Amino acid sequence: MRRLFFLVILSFLLSPDQIFGQNKVPANAAKGWKAGVAKVVITPSQPMWMAGFASRTGPSEGKLHDLWAKALALEDADGQRSVLVTMDLLGLPKMISDTIRKALEYRYHLSKAQVILNSSHTHSGPVLSTALSDIYPTNQEDEKKIEANSIRLTEQIINLVGTAIKNLAPASLYGQNGVARFQVNRRNNDAAKLETLTALLGPSDPSVPVIKVTDVNGNIIAIAFGYACHPTVLNGNQWSGDYPGFAQIELEKLYPKATALFFQGAGADQNPLPRNTVPLAIQYGKTLAAAVERVLSEEMKALSPKLTTAYTEIDLSLTAAPSKEELTKMAEKETGFQKRWAIRMLDKIKNRQPFQTTYPYPLQIWKLGDQAIMTLGGELVSEYAINLKRIFGQSIFVMGYCNDVVSYIPTSTILREGGYEGDLAQIVYGLPATWASDTETKIMNGMIQLAEKVRVAKPESTLIHK
Repeated sequence: MRRLFFLVILSFLLSPDQIFGQNKVPANAAKGWKAGVAKVVITPSQPMWMAGFASRTGPSEGKLHDLWAKALALEDADGQRSVLVTMDLLGLPKMISDTIRKALEYRYHLSKAQVILNSSHTHSGPVLSTALSDIYPTNQEDEKKIEANSIRLTEQIINLVGTAIKNLAPASLYGQNGVARFQVNRRNNDAAKLETLTALLGPSDPSVPVIKVTDVNGNIIAIAFGYACHPTVLNGNQWSGDYPGFAQIELEKLYPKATALFFQGAGADQNPLPRNTVPLAIQYGKTLAAAVERVLSEEMKALSPKLTTAYTEIDLSLTAAPSKEELTKMAEKETGFQKRWAIRMLDKIKNRQPFQTTYPYPLQIWKLGDQAIMTLGGELVSEYAINLKRIFGQSIFVMGYCNDVVSYIPTSTILREGGYEGDLAQIVYGLPATWASDTETKIMNGMIQLAEKVRVAKPESTLIHK
């Protein structure tokens, strides 16, 4: 797999149609925003294993609607560029993300700071290579399909960004938060008792962040919007973007000249409830689209044509891995993905391969004018967005599932409580152990330091006056 991804990079580095001049910062950039949008169908061309649910027993069977990758390229008054890529995928693993970003850096001179790769986290998309490999009972033929589709997807996204850049044209940008409330904190509310609950418990972020892009004639050409909730309404075997897919379809019906791009927020502990039917997925999609339409219909904040980007990776520590004895017991006792994980860990011990003890976790901030967009990797739980907004104000946008969907990113409270998000998910994602207790502190400190670097202003209400 690593050799094939190297060949993907090499093919783009040596591409004969590379036009370096068009990707350089122009000498006389126009004094305003430029924007370019593009999209491509990424629905697999043949039946294959679907990502997200270990309970599936067979490959895909047709589609409800196509899966998409979409790109919004931006250029400010000084010629600085960035690209947001949204994808109807469970999540990009590090290897694929790194491959894409290395190619984008060489081909289009875009650094990691200038690229956001956001996955919607639909559970009705394809399995990707090097991602959650223990939970799918795949055979050699399945793996060949997964590998071929992963390489095709990588090439599609790299080309997609190039198309969006070529489409850059004068534009205006606007930003604003809306609200929708169909997400439910799954750790604090029993889905089986939902109909009898008179109040919902636990933290959640109901924000619907919206970026509107218009052309010189005032036509809406792009709508980037987000929500913090798992796309797990559907668990069947048909390809779909789940509720975000239906939301994008609805918005593109309402605004025929626009491309709608959905980005996932800090929704790792949030489920759409009730769920499990196509009509519910359509309902939630229309609910989200209505929330976006309301924002678009009201006065939105104009974003000045100044782009600032910053990126860093911090080392998150892992706790001690289980012993050989503990893993042997798991391999004998457990079934399914837990058994496969334990066997793989035992193989590492047998082959004298050391267990990973840290992980390079991606943090990123964009400022579009004074609109701060904070992006974090992994399956980010809602309290990260809540706490970042307590520091930097309710108007910021927070994205999870960006650049590297390594595993769940729990808070200190969730790590203490355990459960799926704080414990079992590490096995699902193939990591050798749980996150260390200082994970939340490291992430929050990292974001605060990055925010200082790009001068994200704190609202007066959060400042301490002496």
